[in-house]
Amino acid sequence: MAYKRVHAFGDDALGEHDAVALAALVRAGDVSPAELAAAAAARAGRIDSELAPVAFPAYGEPRVAQDGDGGALFGVPTYLKDNVDLRGLPTGQGSAAFRARPARRNSGFTDQFLSTGLTVLGKTRMPEFGLNASTEFATAEPVRNPWNPSHSPGASSGGAAALVAAGVVPIAHANDGGGSIRIPAACCGLVGLKPTRGRLVANPQGRQLPIDIITDGVVTRSVRDTAAFFAAAERHHRNPALPPLGLVEGPGERRLRIGLVVDSPLAVTDEETRRAVEQTASRLEGMGHRVVPATLPFGAEFSQDFTLYWGYIAFLIAVTGRLSVDRSFQARKLDGLTKGLRRSYQRGFLRTPGVLRRLARAKEAYAGLFREHDVILSPVLAHVAPPIGHLSPNVAFEELLDRLNRYVAFTPVNNVAGGPGISLPAGAAANDLPIGVHLSAAHGQERMLLELAFALEADRPWRRIQD
Repeated sequence: MAYKRVHAFGDDALGEHDAVALAALVRAGDVSPAELAAAAAARAGRIDSELAPVAFPAYGEPRVAQDGDGGALFGVPTYLKDNVDLRGLPTGQGSAAFRARPARRNSGFTDQFLSTGLTVLGKTRMPEFGLNASTEFATAEPVRNPWNPSHSPGASSGGAAALVAAGVVPIAHANDGGGSIRIPAACCGLVGLKPTRGRLVANPQGRQLPIDIITDGVVTRSVRDTAAFFAAAERHHRNPALPPLGLVEGPGERRLRIGLVVDSPLAVTDEETRRAVEQTASRLEGMGHRVVPATLPFGAEFSQDFTLYWGYIAFLIAVTGRLSVDRSFQARKLDGLTKGLRRSYQRGFLRTPGVLRRLARAKEAYAGLFREHDVILSPVLAHVAPPIGHLSPNVAFEELLDRLNRYVAFTPVNNVAGGPGISLPAGAAANDLPIGVHLSAAHGQERMLLELAFALEADRPWRRIQD
Protein backbone atom coordinates (compact mmCIF):
# COMPACT_ATOMS: atom_id res chain seq x y z
CA MET A 1 0.00 0.00 0.00
CA ALA A 2 1.32 3.46 -0.90
CA TYR A 3 1.21 6.05 1.87
CA LYS A 4 1.11 9.78 1.26
CA ARG A 5 4.37 11.58 1.97
CA VAL A 6 4.65 15.35 2.26
CA HIS A 7 7.92 17.04 1.37
CA ALA A 8 9.23 20.26 -0.15
CA PHE A 9 12.36 19.04 -1.94
CA GLY A 10 12.73 20.67 -5.34
CA ASP A 11 15.01 22.25 -7.90
CA ASP A 12 15.89 25.43 -6.01
CA ALA A 13 18.93 26.84 -4.21
CA LEU A 14 18.67 24.23 -1.43
CA GLY A 15 18.39 21.24 -3.75
CA GLU A 16 18.91 18.00 -1.83
CA HIS A 17 22.05 19.20 -0.04
CA ASP A 18 22.79 18.78 3.64
CA ALA A 19 24.03 21.65 5.79
CA VAL A 20 27.74 20.92 5.28
CA ALA A 21 27.30 20.96 1.49
CA LEU A 22 25.27 24.19 1.58
CA ALA A 23 27.89 25.91 3.73
CA ALA A 24 30.56 24.88 1.21
CA LEU A 25 28.48 26.37 -1.62
CA VAL A 26 28.17 29.64 0.31
CA ARG A 27 31.93 29.77 0.94
CA ALA A 28 32.59 29.15 -2.76
CA GLY A 29 30.26 31.97 -3.74
CA ASP A 30 27.96 29.63 -5.67
CA VAL A 31 24.91 30.63 -3.63
CA SER A 32 24.16 33.38 -1.12
CA PRO A 33 22.66 33.07 2.37
CA ALA A 34 19.76 35.23 1.16
CA GLU A 35 19.01 32.81 -1.68
CA LEU A 36 19.05 29.87 0.73
CA ALA A 37 16.81 31.68 3.21
CA ALA A 38 14.32 32.57 0.48
CA ALA A 39 14.23 28.99 -0.79
CA ALA A 40 13.68 27.62 2.73
CA ALA A 41 10.91 30.13 3.45
CA ALA A 42 9.19 29.16 0.20
CA ARG A 43 9.47 25.47 1.08
CA ALA A 44 8.01 26.13 4.54
CA GLY A 45 5.06 27.84 2.92
CA ARG A 46 4.42 24.87 0.64
CA ILE A 47 4.10 22.31 3.44
CA ASP A 48 2.66 24.42 6.26
CA SER A 49 -1.00 23.70 5.54
CA GLU A 50 -0.39 19.93 5.66
CA LEU A 51 2.22 19.62 8.43
CA ALA A 52 1.87 22.86 10.49
CA PRO A 53 5.43 22.86 11.92
CA VAL A 54 6.15 26.61 12.25
CA ALA A 55 5.20 28.61 15.36
CA PHE A 56 6.61 32.05 14.55
CA PRO A 57 8.33 33.06 11.31
CA ALA A 58 11.08 35.68 11.59
CA TYR A 59 9.37 38.55 9.81
CA GLY A 60 11.81 40.86 8.07
CA GLU A 61 15.50 39.96 8.14
CA PRO A 62 16.53 36.41 9.17
CA ARG A 63 18.53 36.25 12.42
CA VAL A 64 22.28 35.68 12.25
CA ALA A 65 25.22 36.08 14.63
CA GLN A 66 26.35 39.67 15.13
CA ASP A 67 30.06 38.94 15.44
CA GLY A 68 32.69 36.28 14.83
CA ASP A 69 34.08 34.80 11.63
CA GLY A 70 30.77 33.58 10.25
CA GLY A 71 30.95 30.04 11.63
CA ALA A 72 31.38 26.68 9.93
CA LEU A 73 27.71 26.55 8.87
CA PHE A 74 27.53 30.17 7.73
CA GLY A 75 24.50 30.93 5.58
CA VAL A 76 22.61 27.67 6.18
CA PRO A 77 18.93 28.31 7.02
CA THR A 78 17.39 26.81 10.14
CA TYR A 79 14.75 27.25 12.83
CA LEU A 80 14.86 27.48 16.62
CA LYS A 81 12.45 25.57 18.85
CA ASP A 82 9.83 27.75 20.53
CA ASN A 83 11.25 27.40 24.05
CA VAL A 84 14.50 29.36 23.74
CA ASP A 85 14.70 33.13 23.52
CA LEU A 86 15.68 34.91 20.31
CA ARG A 87 15.62 38.67 20.61
CA GLY A 88 12.61 40.13 18.83
CA LEU A 89 10.67 36.88 18.40
CA PRO A 90 8.03 35.58 20.84
CA THR A 91 8.70 32.51 22.97
CA GLY A 92 5.37 30.71 23.24
CA GLN A 93 6.36 27.33 24.76
CA GLY A 94 3.53 25.71 22.79
CA SER A 95 1.03 26.97 25.35
CA ALA A 96 -2.24 28.88 25.17
CA ALA A 97 -1.97 29.76 28.87
CA PHE A 98 -0.20 33.08 28.30
CA ARG A 99 0.41 35.72 25.66
CA ALA A 100 3.79 35.19 24.02
CA ARG A 101 5.80 38.41 23.84
CA PRO A 102 8.96 39.19 21.84
CA ALA A 103 12.09 38.29 23.80
CA ARG A 104 14.28 41.22 24.85
CA ARG A 105 17.52 39.29 24.50
CA ASN A 106 18.95 36.00 23.30
CA SER A 107 19.43 33.10 25.67
CA GLY A 108 23.01 31.94 26.20
CA PHE A 109 22.37 28.87 24.09
CA THR A 110 20.87 30.98 21.29
CA ASP A 111 24.14 32.91 21.08
CA GLN A 112 26.06 29.63 20.89
CA PHE A 113 23.67 28.35 18.23
CA LEU A 114 24.07 31.50 16.13
CA SER A 115 27.87 31.33 16.50
CA THR A 116 27.86 28.31 14.18
CA GLY A 117 26.78 30.61 11.33
CA LEU A 118 23.26 29.26 10.97
CA THR A 119 20.56 31.69 9.80
CA VAL A 120 17.37 31.50 11.89
CA LEU A 121 14.13 31.83 9.92
CA GLY A 122 11.72 31.43 12.83
CA LYS A 123 10.51 29.19 15.65
CA THR A 124 9.13 25.62 15.47
CA ARG A 125 6.05 24.30 17.21
CA MET A 126 6.18 22.10 20.30
CA PRO A 127 3.58 20.68 22.73
CA GLU A 128 2.77 22.69 25.83
CA PHE A 129 6.00 23.29 27.78
CA GLY A 130 7.51 20.22 26.10
CA LEU A 131 5.66 17.82 28.40
CA ASN A 132 4.11 15.54 25.75
CA ALA A 133 5.69 12.99 23.40
CA SER A 134 3.49 14.11 20.51
CA THR A 135 3.22 17.64 19.14
CA GLU A 136 -0.51 17.95 19.72
CA PHE A 137 -2.67 20.59 21.34
CA ALA A 138 -5.99 20.93 23.13
CA THR A 139 -7.59 22.97 20.33
CA ALA A 140 -4.94 23.90 17.73
CA GLU A 141 -3.98 21.85 14.68
CA PRO A 142 -1.30 19.21 15.49
CA VAL A 143 2.07 18.96 13.79
CA ARG A 144 2.05 15.98 11.43
CA ASN A 145 4.66 13.46 10.30
CA PRO A 146 5.93 14.09 6.74
CA TRP A 147 6.27 10.35 6.10
CA ASN A 148 2.62 9.68 6.96
CA PRO A 149 0.62 12.76 7.98
CA SER A 150 -2.01 10.78 9.86
CA HIS A 151 0.71 10.04 12.44
CA SER A 152 2.71 12.03 14.96
CA PRO A 153 6.20 13.41 14.25
CA GLY A 154 7.09 12.83 17.90
CA ALA A 155 7.89 15.52 20.44
CA SER A 156 8.64 17.71 21.97
CA SER A 157 10.80 18.89 19.04
CA GLY A 158 8.14 17.72 16.60
CA GLY A 159 8.00 20.92 14.55
CA ALA A 160 11.77 20.87 14.10
CA ALA A 161 11.79 17.23 12.98
CA ALA A 162 8.91 17.75 10.55
CA LEU A 163 10.71 20.68 8.89
CA VAL A 164 13.98 18.77 8.48
CA ALA A 165 12.38 15.53 7.32
CA ALA A 166 10.23 17.40 4.80
CA GLY A 167 13.29 19.12 3.32
CA VAL A 168 12.52 22.69 4.37
CA VAL A 169 15.90 23.03 6.10
CA PRO A 170 18.70 20.48 6.59
CA ILE A 171 19.16 21.16 10.31
CA ALA A 172 17.01 22.54 13.13
CA HIS A 173 17.36 23.22 16.84
CA ALA A 174 15.87 20.69 19.24
CA ASN A 175 16.16 20.06 22.96
CA ASP A 176 15.62 17.06 25.16
CA GLY A 177 14.26 16.64 28.70
CA GLY A 178 13.08 13.04 28.38
CA GLY A 179 13.79 12.16 24.75
CA SER A 180 12.67 15.24 22.85
CA ILE A 181 15.60 15.28 20.40
CA ARG A 182 15.75 11.52 19.96
CA ILE A 183 12.01 10.73 19.83
CA PRO A 184 11.12 13.02 16.89
CA ALA A 185 14.35 11.99 15.15
CA ALA A 186 13.21 8.36 15.38
CA CYS A 187 9.67 9.19 14.25
CA CYS A 188 10.87 11.21 11.24
CA GLY A 189 13.90 9.22 10.08
CA LEU A 190 16.53 11.70 11.28
CA VAL A 191 19.76 11.83 13.27
CA GLY A 192 19.27 13.19 16.79
CA LEU A 193 22.11 13.43 19.31
CA LYS A 194 21.36 14.33 22.92
CA PRO A 195 24.77 15.41 24.21
CA THR A 196 26.26 14.90 27.65
CA ARG A 197 24.90 17.27 30.27
CA GLY A 198 27.09 20.38 30.12
CA ARG A 199 28.43 19.82 26.60
CA LEU A 200 26.58 22.92 25.33
CA VAL A 201 25.69 26.15 27.12
CA ALA A 202 23.23 25.23 29.86
CA ASN A 203 19.53 25.49 29.11
CA PRO A 204 18.01 28.17 31.40
CA GLN A 205 14.98 26.01 32.19
CA GLY A 206 17.16 23.08 33.20
CA ARG A 207 19.29 25.24 35.49
CA GLN A 208 16.22 25.96 37.62
CA LEU A 209 15.61 22.27 38.38
CA PRO A 210 17.13 20.24 41.24
CA ILE A 211 18.30 17.70 38.63
CA ASP A 212 19.03 19.27 35.24
CA ILE A 213 17.51 16.92 32.68
CA ILE A 214 17.38 19.32 29.71
CA THR A 215 20.00 19.55 26.98
CA ASP A 216 19.96 21.32 23.62
CA GLY A 217 21.05 19.98 20.25
CA VAL A 218 19.86 19.57 16.67
CA VAL A 219 18.05 17.17 14.36
CA THR A 220 19.59 16.56 10.93
CA ARG A 221 19.37 14.29 7.90
CA SER A 222 23.07 13.32 7.95
CA VAL A 223 25.56 12.33 10.61
CA ARG A 224 28.11 14.80 9.28
CA ASP A 225 25.69 17.70 9.83
CA THR A 226 25.26 16.74 13.48
CA ALA A 227 29.04 16.35 13.86
CA ALA A 228 29.67 19.70 12.17
CA PHE A 229 27.19 21.50 14.41
CA PHE A 230 28.74 20.23 17.64
CA ALA A 231 32.26 20.98 16.44
CA ALA A 232 31.24 24.52 15.50
CA ALA A 233 29.36 25.06 18.76
CA GLU A 234 32.41 23.92 20.73
CA ARG A 235 34.38 26.85 19.32
CA HIS A 236 31.98 29.19 21.15
CA HIS A 237 31.89 27.26 24.43
CA ARG A 238 33.85 24.21 25.57
CA ASN A 239 33.22 22.60 28.93
CA PRO A 240 36.66 21.83 30.44
CA ALA A 241 35.10 19.10 32.58
CA LEU A 242 34.37 17.02 29.45
CA PRO A 243 36.72 15.54 26.82
CA PRO A 244 36.94 17.85 23.78
CA LEU A 245 34.78 16.64 20.91
CA GLY A 246 36.29 18.32 17.86
CA LEU A 247 35.12 17.53 14.35
CA VAL A 248 34.24 13.86 13.86
CA GLU A 249 34.55 13.04 10.15
CA GLY A 250 33.99 9.31 9.82
CA PRO A 251 33.92 5.87 11.45
CA GLY A 252 36.38 4.96 14.16
CA GLU A 253 38.78 2.03 14.06
CA ARG A 254 38.21 0.64 17.55
CA ARG A 255 36.12 -2.53 17.91
CA LEU A 256 33.53 -1.92 20.62
CA ARG A 257 31.73 -3.92 23.30
CA ILE A 258 28.06 -3.25 22.62
CA GLY A 259 25.29 -4.23 25.03
CA LEU A 260 21.97 -5.09 23.39
CA VAL A 261 18.71 -4.14 25.10
CA VAL A 262 15.49 -4.91 23.24
CA ASP A 263 12.79 -4.70 25.90
CA SER A 264 12.17 -2.31 28.76
CA PRO A 265 10.77 -3.27 32.18
CA LEU A 266 8.07 -0.72 31.36
CA ALA A 267 6.88 -1.93 27.96
CA VAL A 268 7.02 -4.72 25.40
CA THR A 269 8.71 -3.55 22.21
CA ASP A 270 6.64 -4.07 19.08
CA GLU A 271 7.82 -6.61 16.51
CA GLU A 272 8.84 -4.13 13.81
CA THR A 273 10.96 -2.12 16.24
CA ARG A 274 12.45 -5.28 17.74
CA ARG A 275 13.42 -6.49 14.28
CA ALA A 276 15.08 -3.16 13.43
CA VAL A 277 17.16 -3.22 16.62
CA GLU A 278 18.21 -6.84 16.13
CA GLN A 279 19.14 -6.19 12.49
CA THR A 280 21.26 -3.24 13.62
CA ALA A 281 22.98 -5.51 16.13
CA SER A 282 23.78 -7.98 13.32
CA ARG A 283 25.18 -5.18 11.17
CA LEU A 284 27.40 -4.03 14.03
CA GLU A 285 28.66 -7.59 14.53
CA GLY A 286 29.43 -7.70 10.82
CA MET A 287 31.66 -4.65 11.32
CA GLY A 288 33.66 -6.53 13.96
CA HIS A 289 32.03 -5.21 17.11
CA ARG A 290 31.10 -7.60 19.94
CA VAL A 291 27.38 -7.49 20.74
CA VAL A 292 26.08 -9.18 23.89
CA PRO A 293 22.75 -9.06 25.74
CA ALA A 294 22.58 -6.39 28.44
CA THR A 295 20.16 -5.35 31.16
CA LEU A 296 19.48 -1.76 32.13
CA PRO A 297 19.75 -1.17 35.89
CA PHE A 298 16.54 0.87 35.83
CA GLY A 299 13.11 -0.64 36.36
CA ALA A 300 9.56 0.30 37.24
CA GLU A 301 10.65 2.37 40.25
CA PHE A 302 12.73 4.61 37.97
CA SER A 303 9.70 5.18 35.74
CA GLN A 304 7.52 6.06 38.72
CA ASP A 305 10.17 8.45 40.03
CA PHE A 306 10.63 10.12 36.65
CA THR A 307 6.86 10.51 36.27
CA LEU A 308 6.68 12.26 39.64
CA TYR A 309 9.57 14.51 38.63
CA TRP A 310 7.78 15.30 35.35
CA GLY A 311 4.76 16.21 37.44
CA TYR A 312 6.94 18.39 39.64
CA ILE A 313 7.92 20.39 36.55
CA ALA A 314 4.24 20.82 35.61
CA PHE A 315 3.48 21.87 39.20
CA LEU A 316 6.22 24.52 39.11
CA ILE A 317 4.90 25.88 35.82
CA ALA A 318 1.33 26.05 37.10
CA VAL A 319 2.18 27.62 40.46
CA THR A 320 4.93 30.06 39.43
CA GLY A 321 3.85 30.80 35.85
CA ARG A 322 2.99 34.47 36.41
CA LEU A 323 6.56 35.04 37.65
CA SER A 324 8.58 32.49 35.68
CA VAL A 325 6.71 32.54 32.35
CA ASP A 326 4.74 35.76 31.83
CA ARG A 327 2.50 38.04 33.84
CA SER A 328 -0.41 37.09 31.53
CA PHE A 329 -0.12 33.41 32.54
CA GLN A 330 -3.38 31.71 33.59
CA ALA A 331 -3.10 28.19 34.99
CA ARG A 332 -6.73 27.43 34.16
CA LYS A 333 -5.82 27.63 30.46
CA LEU A 334 -3.21 24.86 30.65
CA ASP A 335 -3.98 21.72 28.68
CA GLY A 336 -5.25 18.47 30.16
CA LEU A 337 -1.85 16.79 30.33
CA THR A 338 -0.17 19.66 32.19
CA LYS A 339 -3.10 19.94 34.61
CA GLY A 340 -3.13 16.18 35.15
CA LEU A 341 0.62 16.05 35.82
CA ARG A 342 0.24 18.87 38.34
CA ARG A 343 -2.57 17.05 40.18
CA SER A 344 -0.62 13.80 40.11
CA TYR A 345 2.39 15.50 41.68
CA GLN A 346 0.28 17.14 44.37
CA ARG A 347 -1.08 13.73 45.38
CA GLY A 348 2.43 12.28 45.69
CA PHE A 349 4.54 15.30 46.68
CA LEU A 350 5.59 13.74 50.00
CA ARG A 351 7.65 11.29 47.94
CA THR A 352 9.75 14.14 46.50
CA PRO A 353 12.84 13.85 48.78
CA GLY A 354 13.18 10.11 48.16
CA VAL A 355 12.57 10.51 44.45
CA LEU A 356 15.26 13.17 44.16
CA ARG A 357 17.76 11.00 46.06
CA ARG A 358 17.10 7.99 43.82
CA LEU A 359 17.22 10.01 40.61
CA ALA A 360 20.50 11.61 41.69
CA ARG A 361 21.96 8.10 42.14
CA ALA A 362 21.00 7.17 38.58
CA LYS A 363 24.24 8.73 37.36
CA GLU A 364 26.23 6.13 39.33
CA ALA A 365 24.15 3.23 38.00
CA TYR A 366 24.49 4.59 34.47
CA ALA A 367 28.28 4.86 34.83
CA GLY A 368 28.42 1.27 36.08
CA LEU A 369 26.72 0.08 32.91
CA PHE A 370 29.67 1.39 30.88
CA ARG A 371 32.28 -0.41 32.92
CA GLU A 372 31.12 -3.54 31.08
CA HIS A 373 30.07 -2.01 27.76
CA ASP A 374 31.29 0.79 25.51
CA VAL A 375 27.86 1.38 23.99
CA ILE A 376 24.29 0.29 24.67
CA LEU A 377 22.05 -0.40 21.66
CA SER A 378 18.30 -0.23 22.25
CA PRO A 379 15.09 1.01 20.67
CA VAL A 380 14.37 4.72 20.91
CA LEU A 381 10.67 3.98 21.45
CA ALA A 382 8.68 0.87 22.26
CA HIS A 383 6.57 1.25 19.12
CA VAL A 384 6.42 3.31 15.94
CA ALA A 385 4.96 6.81 15.84
CA PRO A 386 1.30 6.66 16.92
CA PRO A 387 -1.67 8.07 15.02
CA ILE A 388 -2.62 11.68 15.65
CA GLY A 389 -4.96 11.68 18.65
CA HIS A 390 -3.39 8.72 20.48
CA LEU A 391 -1.34 11.07 22.68
CA SER A 392 -3.62 14.10 22.49
CA PRO A 393 -3.73 16.19 25.68
CA ASN A 394 -7.51 15.73 25.48
CA VAL A 395 -7.22 12.00 26.24
CA ALA A 396 -8.26 11.16 29.83
CA PHE A 397 -5.17 11.82 31.96
CA GLU A 398 -4.64 8.36 33.49
CA GLU A 399 -4.99 6.71 30.09
CA LEU A 400 -2.68 9.26 28.46
CA LEU A 401 -0.05 8.82 31.17
CA ASP A 402 -0.15 5.04 30.74
CA ARG A 403 0.25 5.40 26.98
CA LEU A 404 3.20 7.77 27.43
CA ASN A 405 4.97 5.47 29.89
CA ARG A 406 4.57 2.48 27.56
CA TYR A 407 5.77 4.51 24.56
CA VAL A 408 8.70 6.47 26.06
CA ALA A 409 10.29 3.50 27.80
CA PHE A 410 14.00 3.95 26.96
CA THR A 411 15.13 7.57 26.59
CA PRO A 412 14.61 9.29 30.01
CA VAL A 413 17.51 7.42 31.63
CA ASN A 414 20.02 9.49 29.65
CA ASN A 415 18.37 12.72 30.79
CA VAL A 416 18.44 11.88 34.48
CA ALA A 417 21.96 10.41 34.37
CA GLY A 418 23.24 13.11 32.01
CA GLY A 419 24.74 10.69 29.50
CA PRO A 420 24.76 11.08 25.70
CA GLY A 421 22.43 9.19 23.38
CA ILE A 422 21.84 9.28 19.65
CA SER A 423 18.85 8.21 17.57
CA LEU A 424 19.56 6.85 14.10
CA PRO A 425 17.26 5.70 11.28
CA ALA A 426 17.00 1.92 11.07
CA GLY A 427 14.38 1.08 8.50
CA ALA A 428 10.64 1.42 8.19
CA ALA A 429 7.41 -0.06 9.49
CA ALA A 430 4.72 -1.50 7.23
CA ASN A 431 2.91 1.86 7.29
CA ASP A 432 6.05 3.62 5.89
CA LEU A 433 6.90 5.26 9.23
CA PRO A 434 10.60 5.39 10.13
CA ILE A 435 11.98 3.31 12.99
CA GLY A 436 14.90 4.58 15.07
CA VAL A 437 17.54 2.82 17.12
CA HIS A 438 19.29 4.34 20.12
CA LEU A 439 22.98 4.26 21.01
CA SER A 440 24.09 5.36 24.49
CA ALA A 441 27.59 5.85 25.88
CA ALA A 442 29.37 7.06 29.00
CA HIS A 443 29.57 10.74 29.86
CA GLY A 444 31.68 12.68 27.37
CA GLN A 445 31.73 9.94 24.73
CA GLU A 446 29.83 11.70 21.93
CA ARG A 447 32.80 11.12 19.60
CA MET A 448 32.38 7.36 19.94
CA LEU A 449 28.66 7.61 19.22
CA LEU A 450 29.22 9.77 16.15
CA GLU A 451 31.91 7.44 14.81
CA LEU A 452 29.54 4.49 15.19
CA ALA A 453 26.76 6.52 13.56
CA PHE A 454 29.02 7.29 10.58
CA ALA A 455 29.71 3.56 10.20
CA LEU A 456 26.02 2.64 10.22
CA GLU A 457 25.16 5.43 7.77
CA ALA A 458 27.91 4.31 5.36
CA ASP A 459 26.84 0.68 5.65
CA ARG A 460 23.22 1.43 4.79
CA PRO A 461 22.37 5.03 3.82
CA TRP A 462 19.15 6.37 5.30
CA ARG A 463 15.89 6.24 3.34
CA ARG A 464 14.99 9.48 1.56
CA ILE A 465 11.46 10.83 1.73
CA GLN A 466 11.69 12.18 -1.83
CA ASP A 467 12.47 8.76 -3.37
